[in-house]
Amino acid sequence: MKELDPHNIPKHVAIIMDGNGRWAKSQGKMRIFGHTNGVKAVRRAVSYARQIGVQSLTMYAFSSENWNRPEQEVSALMTLFMQALDSEVKKLHKNNIRLNIIGDTSKFSEKLQQKIINAEKLTEKNTALCLNIAANYGGCWDIVQAAQKLAWQVKEGELAVDQIDENLFQQHLVTAQQPPVDLLIRTSGEQRISNFLLWQIAYAELFFSPVLWPDFSEQEFNQAIWAYQQRERRFGGA
Repeated sequence: MKELDPHNIPKHVAIIMDGNGRWAKSQGKMRIFGHTNGVKAVRRAVSYARQIGVQSLTMYAFSSENWNRPEQEVSALMTLFMQALDSEVKKLHKNNIRLNIIGDTSKFSEKLQQKIINAEKLTEKNTALCLNIAANYGGCWDIVQAAQKLAWQVKEGELAVDQIDENLFQQHLVTAQQPPVDLLIRTSGEQRISNFLLWQIAYAELFFSPVLWPDFSEQEFNQAIWAYQQRERRFGGA
């Protein structure tokens, strides 16, 4: 692995975990086989992010558009989500990792919603890494729900319109109190954003990996961080 500059680690890394279905198909398996093996890649990524000192890691698990997939696949994904919460949360807590599920969780079953509440409660005081799992999440939805919250405050007389600025708006996004995304990684060779963290990635560096998500290793994560460190970030300046 490449040697990294410990003083230039991105504070917030976001990952679009793409390629589970293609990985399974290449082995003659059902798509859920890829999703199941993708959980192992999640473990590797979380472990490496914590190891190198990333503050926030946001992983795109299930978009608001994924409900349009075949019912059998969606059902299997929900089951896998519950199983992962059961098997992984205690490990996260042991490693001082805070878990946030970001997205419109109201669409999930009551059982899954309760598991999410319990997991977040258990880990809420952990400080080594904030792990955001984006589930039933969409960047447009995130911006709209923030605007709705502000609109209600204006309607109730708690806020004046001219008090709304970028900083206040950011505080109403689901990643409030976390740094903006420094590095966005997408696996499987696809080069698009797919409605992910649209506000938060305004000045993110983008890294597109050809590796399918279940094969995403610490070495590939290291390569993405190294590539990030080679870039000059100007944030619109000269």
